[in-house]
Amino acid sequence: MGQDKKEDILASFDTFKNYLGEKVEKGEKLGMNEEQLAKTAQKVADYLAAHEEPRNREEKLLQELWKVGDKDQQHQLAHLLVRLVQQ
Repeated sequence: MGQDKKEDILASFDTFKNYLGEKVEKGEKLGMNEEQLAKTAQKVADYLAAHEEPRNREEKLLQELWKVGDKDQQHQLAHLLVRLVQQ
């Protein structure tokens, strides 16, 4: 993904949610279940927490929650993010 596209996606939390929602929908169409979607979301969140600076308050909160959580808590947060964008 190009830097400009990444900046567009991360610029606002709503745009990020929409992007994640599109990816979750695509995964569902490919037959992925919620557990598989959460594992994928967890990998994305690991990357974002380690390599990207938050661009808004919501991203900052998610990053802080991610950093203080253990692996099980992070996995549960990934499930919650998947459910959030499925609404």
